[in-house]
Amino acid sequence: MARVFVYGTLKKGQPNYKHMINTAKGLAKFQGRGRTVEKYPLVIAGKYNIPYMLNIPGTGHHVAGEIYSVDDQMLQFLDEFEGCPDMYQRTLMRIEVVEWEGKGDTGEARAAAEGIVECFVYSTTTYPPEWVGLPYHDSYDSSGKHGLSYILRESR
Repeated sequence: MARVFVYGTLKKGQPNYKHMINTAKGLAKFQGRGRTVEKYPLVIAGKYNIPYMLNIPGTGHHVAGEIYSVDDQMLQFLDEFEGCPDMYQRTLMRIEVVEWEGKGDTGEARAAAEGIVECFVYSTTTYPPEWVGLPYHDSYDSSGKHGLSYILRESR
């Protein structure tokens, strides 16, 4: 199992969460909520209003999201879904645990409950330079006050 941090449309209550709970695509078990240890710019960009975390450590905000344990099948699905490695790149980042629901008596579970875990995160280094000038968000909600509702793939 791998640990993945999602900050955009794959979170609970967001337009693509359905993929996280579709066991035909693999297993994803919610572990808790967290935020990036380092600051990153989270922007909503492109004609489909897609959330992107730009891989520019030290700029922006501590981005909030959800931590999942996923199996190899779900990780492969997420790589394809996220257009990895062209649109997004999957990299390890340090995530501060805000609320932990993960069960287990392993040292790793105890450490996670106490602070910081490493998770795969889909961020991008391949973006138009003007995206750096977009507003930065600390958390994403498709129907947030930004007014930039995400356009589902099936509606494009």
